[in-house]
Amino acid sequence: MRLRVLISLSIGIAAGVFCWFLLRHFHQKAADFNWTLWAAQDLLAHRNPYDRVMQYYPLPTALFGLPFVWLRPEVAGGAFYGLSSALMAFGLSRHGYHRLLVFLAYPYWAGLIAAQWSPLIFASAFFPLLLPATLAKPQLGLPVALTYPNKRGLLACAGVLALSLILAPRWPWLWIQSVHSYVRFIPLLVLPGPLLALALVRYRERDARLLFLMALMPQRWFYDALILWLIPKSRREILGTVVFSYVVAIWRWYHYPHGHLQAGRWIVLFMYLPMLVVVLARPRTLVHRSADSVPAAQVSSSAERGD
Repeated sequence: MRLRVLISLSIGIAAGVFCWFLLRHFHQKAADFNWTLWAAQDLLAHRNPYDRVMQYYPLPTALFGLPFVWLRPEVAGGAFYGLSSALMAFGLSRHGYHRLLVFLAYPYWAGLIAAQWSPLIFASAFFPLLLPATLAKPQLGLPVALTYPNKRGLLACAGVLALSLILAPRWPWLWIQSVHSYVRFIPLLVLPGPLLALALVRYRERDARLLFLMALMPQRWFYDALILWLIPKSRREILGTVVFSYVVAIWRWYHYPHGHLQAGRWIVLFMYLPMLVVVLARPRTLVHRSADSVPAAQVSSSAERGD
């Protein structure tokens, strides 16, 4: 436990400092986390957060922003991403230190540059009391909440929702009105996305359900796909999917996407389809059990063998 805490803190501090440096260097303030800070400021000032054009986040996001609202924006963004990364690392290491290889995936680094929510939503799969984080970005949170349900987590979600409705009873309607202009793609509908329906062949497996639910969700950019790395469990699975993710990174470096549909096609090809292969290639004897329920020592042993 002590080593897990030390490693997780180290990852969190490094990620937070690097995120802060990039935000400061590129003059982005808090990047995407700006919307959370602005929502929190509006809430404190009794203003309507949805008077801001392109405020696509649900009001519970503002509650998460309150602890950071007093910091400089770039410090707040770095602190948020660092804390999220530390929690993600602590959850992953519970099932073997090889799972920390997930941090090599390109979507994690794409999220770091933008101070994104995906690491915290990823971590909510491991810690029930973090499940309310899924309310902040429902298109990523819903697949996690449905595949990693927990009574305490769902009660915490209900509490956060109730508090947000007390503070602003009309916010769901205002939010729905604002998201119509959200630019997005749906992986299942972007060729060759329909192939992802093959995940239903293993519908009894949690990872297959997560993959299919993610394929149904509207998404915007490369960082959203980080949630998919809840699927690979062994070292071979993680490193294989990480390598494919950098095909997208190299393409992105040399050819800036012309619209989200073009980006979505590359995400489907080199992030979603490799995850489909992982799910379908597993022995059927593993279909009825979750790899996350296997003791960490056993998972580590399997990973060493490349199982």
